[in-house]
Amino acid sequence: MTSTAPAAEPLLPERRSPAQPGRTPIARRLAAALPTWPLIATRHLELRKRRGLMIVAGVVTLGPTVLILGLRLAFHLFDPAHYGPAGYPGQFATMASLQAGLGLIIAIVVGATAGTSDLNDGMFRHLVITGRSRLALYLARIPAGLAILLPAVALAFTMLCLVTSYESEPQPTSVTMNANVTIPPYLGQAQLQAWTRQHPRQAAEAFQPAVDLIGPRSVSGSGTATDYTDYLKNEVSQFNPPVNEMAKVGLWVELEVGIGYLVGLGLGSLTGQRAVSSILLLGFELIVTPILATVAIPYFLDGQRLDFGVAMDQLRPLWLVASTDVGGIGNVVFGGQGAARIPPMPTWAMISVIAGWIVGWSAIGAWRMMTRDA
Repeated sequence: MTSTAPAAEPLLPERRSPAQPGRTPIARRLAAALPTWPLIATRHLELRKRRGLMIVAGVVTLGPTVLILGLRLAFHLFDPAHYGPAGYPGQFATMASLQAGLGLIIAIVVGATAGTSDLNDGMFRHLVITGRSRLALYLARIPAGLAILLPAVALAFTMLCLVTSYESEPQPTSVTMNANVTIPPYLGQAQLQAWTRQHPRQAAEAFQPAVDLIGPRSVSGSGTATDYTDYLKNEVSQFNPPVNEMAKVGLWVELEVGIGYLVGLGLGSLTGQRAVSSILLLGFELIVTPILATVAIPYFLDGQRLDFGVAMDQLRPLWLVASTDVGGIGNVVFGGQGAARIPPMPTWAMISVIAGWIVGWSAIGAWRMMTRDA
């Protein structure tokens, strides 16, 4: 009689201590919070599939530039005797300001749409179930939306620069002031002051009222600042901007559009309502901001300066200030000329306000995304 062999004991898995969520390496947490390229591409495709929104964005950003410049080019081509070149001094500032204003409007709408699309489409719960980081879901919307807006605005601005540079009359060699007095172009304030000391009689005729011809000249006790403002206004009205000034204006316009998108994205994520977010921001920027930038409210000056629109007006480049006719030309800041009528804020405060709106609204939108019930 043979004995049966004992049955083999089953292999037990190695006992391991459960993972401690609190002990996850910091690098792994950061990697999970950062959006991946496929996630960004998905968010980008989601926005592009909204054909109605994309058509409106294209019409608003490119339409006015193509229509206005196209008509001016056609009129000058078929009837040059009655219609001048398409690129004339003053048009660049007007068109660039129009691009910035319309770009800000459509950026707010696109941002609010990106911040509420998952909720409105009923997809937020499904995205959360997949286990993806909510922070990554929010951060992916930032490059996804900017990749649509910034190239469109850059294309419109490039067309404006090309027409201004190659379809304009020959530029004058000097700035014409009062009494047909000519002054060399592109002078700084110190250079203009040196010129007035070297040419006191011409300076007396160029700047009104009359000036003291002995020593450093002054205008009604305001010094050379008032003279320099008059000089800049005449220079902008008679010259097309040089390449470096075009670059400054282009960067300013892109910054304006980018901030509008980030604020719209953050507010849309906070409220969960695209229409409410768009109306609130558009009303604030189109109604409240112009008041805060032009009227100094007693005991509320520091509060007015907290508006990013006021800070952006102070950063507005020289070749955009002439078209606004708001408060004249202020102090130079990074090549920009303040356009707000209220007293300018310090440079560090202006940078802090702009950075605070970008970081603050991004943080608020991300926080709401991470704490929202699925």
